[in-house]
Amino acid sequence: MSERILIIDDEEHIRRMMRLTLEAARYTVAEAADAYVGLEVFGDGLQWDLVVLDQRMPGIDGLETLRRLKEAKSDARVVMATAYASIELAVDAMKLGAADFVRKPMTPETLRHAVAAALARPQSAQSVSTSLPVETVTMNGFSILDSNKEDWQLAEQRRFTVVSPSGSHHEVLVQIDEEVVDYVERLARLRLPFESSFWTEAARRLLASYLWTKGEVPRTRILTLNRLGRDAIITAERWRD
Repeated sequence: MSERILIIDDEEHIRRMMRLTLEAARYTVAEAADAYVGLEVFGDGLQWDLVVLDQRMPGIDGLETLRRLKEAKSDARVVMATAYASIELAVDAMKLGAADFVRKPMTPETLRHAVAAALARPQSAQSVSTSLPVETVTMNGFSILDSNKEDWQLAEQRRFTVVSPSGSHHEVLVQIDEEVVDYVERLARLRLPFESSFWTEAARRLLASYLWTKGEVPRTRILTLNRLGRDAIITAERWRD
C-alpha cells in the first residue's frame, strides 16, 4: 500500500501542485485548506505517514500546528513549507521536530526529494528539543553532515558534507576568521578558542543559512565566518564546552 500524505495549505493552487506531484510519485494524498481542518483530518495520526505543512495560514500558523500534530502523534513526520522564510524559522521548526523545511516556490523534484527523505528515516518519537541537531541539519532539501575526516574540526576550520536535493555529496569548508573570535571575546567577555564547539555550531549555521538563501552549494566549496549577530553573542556568553 502506498504511503498516505496529508497536505495542509491555505493556497489552493499550491495544494493542487503538491498533490499532483506526489500522486505522480504514487503516494496517496489528501488536502486540508487550513490548520483547523488539517488537525481534524489528522486526528490521532495513525493513518498518515507524513504531513506537508504550510507555515503562514490564517488562524493557526504552521509552527503551532506542528506542535499540535506532535502532541497528537509524537513521531509524526512533518515537512514544513513556506514562502516567508528565515533561518530562524527553519531552526524553530526543526526544534519542534520537523523532518524537513522547504522553501516556496519549490520544484516538484525538491518536494519529492524532501518527502522521500523524510519517509526513509526511522519513525521514532521526537520530543521538543532546545538545541539545533548536532550531526545533521536539513534545510530546503539540503542536508549538512559532519565530515567523516579526522581533521574535520581542525583549528580554525570546519569541514562538512552537504547532500543536495539530487543526492549528490559535496565537501564544504568553513573557515573561522580570527577577528570574529576576538569580537566575541570583547562583547561576551569570554575567550572561546577555535577548538570550542561554539564555533562548530556557528560554522554549521553559516552554511545552513547560505544553503537556505542561495539554494545551492557554494561554488568555491569555501565559506568564511567573519561576523555574528547579537543572538550569537548572547549564546556565547552562556557557552560551556
